[in-house]
Amino acid sequence: FFEDTTMDYVPHSRVFSSKNAHGGEAIDPATTALVMIEFQNEFVSPGGKLHDKVKPIMESTGMLAKAVEACEAARAKGCTIIHSPIIFAADKSDNPNKGLGILQGCADGELFLEGTWNAEICDAMKPAAGDLILKGKKGLDAFPGTNLEHLLVENGIKTVVLGGLLTNCCVESTMRTAYEKGFNVITLTDCTATDSELAQTAVERTYPLFSKPVTKDEFLVMLSEAPPHGRVFPPRDAHGGEKIDPATTALVMIEFQNEFVTPGGKLHDGVKPVMESTGMLAKAVEACTAARKEGCKIIHSPIIFAADKSDN
Repeated sequence: FFEDTTMDYVPHSRVFSSKNAHGGEAIDPATTALVMIEFQNEFVSPGGKLHDKVKPIMESTGMLAKAVEACEAARAKGCTIIHSPIIFAADKSDNPNKGLGILQGCADGELFLEGTWNAEICDAMKPAAGDLILKGKKGLDAFPGTNLEHLLVENGIKTVVLGGLLTNCCVESTMRTAYEKGFNVITLTDCTATDSELAQTAVERTYPLFSKPVTKDEFLVMLSEAPPHGRVFPPRDAHGGEKIDPATTALVMIEFQNEFVTPGGKLHDGVKPVMESTGMLAKAVEACTAARKEGCKIIHSPIIFAADKSDN
């Protein structure tokens, strides 16, 4: 089934090959994820140990309310929302570099400890039904040691939209890696905060090197201009004629039901001659078997009516 198909080589550390990288594309909500980094009480809520340090920038940008609005609008359009908390064991044994730098500060300050209010996602950004929560974040970049890449690939994500804390630390680290992996990266500049005005200038100085920096309002305009419901890909991103990649291929097998394909089905005699002339049933089984081995998804599409036909 796939013997004559060649796949582009994708190095281990990249998600998309150079040919298939998505930087600069128009966003499609179906393949877009908002990754919201460390909207935890430790940072964003009064009483959090780091709140007073980030409060001035949070208030100057209105980042929390804007992040909530961005997520609500994105959910309504069908985007994926991924929450990225950082959480450490009480004994700090899982801190990956507790003797140096900012991670030493996390250890010494007993920050983001598992099971505490401080480590919880704040009430305003509590995950909604259907949201995903990243697991395993112990460092600055949300990729190493976590399931973020798995979540993105599993959900067919091509565009990563970032917001959170700290602007010049975890958000920027994650932005750089997403960029290197070939994702289309967008940063929500006024949905970020850090501990000084100088550090916040990263949105102007370094963000444009690795992402498309936009405000929350600009992002909402981008969402409003996304492909209309019913069309998955805008014309510039349509995939007709491309080589198939098993990882992004689904076989949709339609109405292989007894009514059609099995002796005794009411419609079987009507389709039997063509079924037999093509050998379609055995060939469909063979195609699905080969596709499964290559990693394709198989989707079965039966048609079923209520006994009283009320749903016809």
